[in-house]
Amino acid sequence: MADDFKTATAFATSWNNLPPGSVYSREQFEDWFAPLTRADAEGRRVLELGCGNGSLLFHMANWKPAHLEGVDLGASVLSARRNMAAQDNPNWVVSQGDLTEYRGELRDLVYSIGVLHHLQNPKIGFESVVANTRPGGRFHCWVYAREGNDVIVWFVDPVRKVVSCLPWWFTKYLVATPLVVPYFFYAKLLRFFSKAHWSKKFPLFEYSQWISKREFAFFRHVAFDQLVTPRTVYIDRATIGRWLDGHPRIIPGSTYVIFRNGNSWKFGGIAQ
Repeated sequence: MADDFKTATAFATSWNNLPPGSVYSREQFEDWFAPLTRADAEGRRVLELGCGNGSLLFHMANWKPAHLEGVDLGASVLSARRNMAAQDNPNWVVSQGDLTEYRGELRDLVYSIGVLHHLQNPKIGFESVVANTRPGGRFHCWVYAREGNDVIVWFVDPVRKVVSCLPWWFTKYLVATPLVVPYFFYAKLLRFFSKAHWSKKFPLFEYSQWISKREFAFFRHVAFDQLVTPRTVYIDRATIGRWLDGHPRIIPGSTYVIFRNGNSWKFGGIAQ
């Protein structure tokens, strides 16, 4: 837990220094959750493990769950509570705690987006997602993929290992900001030439199409998020398969694994 708390504390410096509201658009939120839709959350009990500043909770509340809870280990719960207080759905609570140990009332939908790959033991985090899902309920996760991330693994990750030890403001404004400028223009150019056959051969093509819809501040937020954390692992398809296949609490045949934007995995299923 000590290592995970260090990671959660680092992320809190990212999340607690953002403007109010969700950093994500509704389109991004829906993309992260597909194939799940509003029908999977409306009128149901929903739990997010690793909620950060509530950016996903904020949109999930608009799907009108009967009850919505977010859990996070770090001080980002402070900004999560402020953000959730600004939306219309009153049926929510944000709790501070270790998601790997959290056990509460079983929920109809449990999800963890962009968190498991930062844990000291990602599999234990996944087991917590499943353990908190009621029989017949759905679970859904998103993680960085090992596949498609060679540029990040070989060039960005070594920088992260150094700058994650520095003050957050130094990392955000003096490292992440200048480093992301060339990628910002690269992504915008790939989007401009996206119909050209040759453009699809460039690294991070699919991801660049996704992020290029956003403004520079979002690029910087993503870069800072990548660099501020002391721990990141990249999870391959085979590992996800081992987590899902034959799991005693997952209905056989209910699972899905989706390669997203050429560099991440969405996966989930139904608990039994």
